Amino acid sequence: MNINNFKEKAEFLKSIAHPTRLTILHELLKSKKCVTKIESVVKARQPNISQHLAVLKATGVVDYKSEGKQKCYFLCNPEKIKNLFSQLGIK
Repeated sequence: MNINNFKEKAEFLKSIAHPTRLTILHELLKSKKCVTKIESVVKARQPNISQHLAVLKATGVVDYKSEGKQKCYFLCNPEKIKNLFSQLGIK
């Protein structure tokens, strides 16, 4: 593995290494969710949720589809997140 692979892995790990982002990922493992639904589950304000989602999107962890005026987010690689959560003991 070369240094670029390690940098990519480090960026991925940094992008998810926050309690709010882990909570968002946990919710997205269940199903695609719009920001308003994530807001109600995470108990944070919409601007804060959007900042966390932007970090996750920038590293390719999540993406979204526009549904009307809302953005609904989904995991790009749910199996990768599921396996990681399993290793961390997150159910």
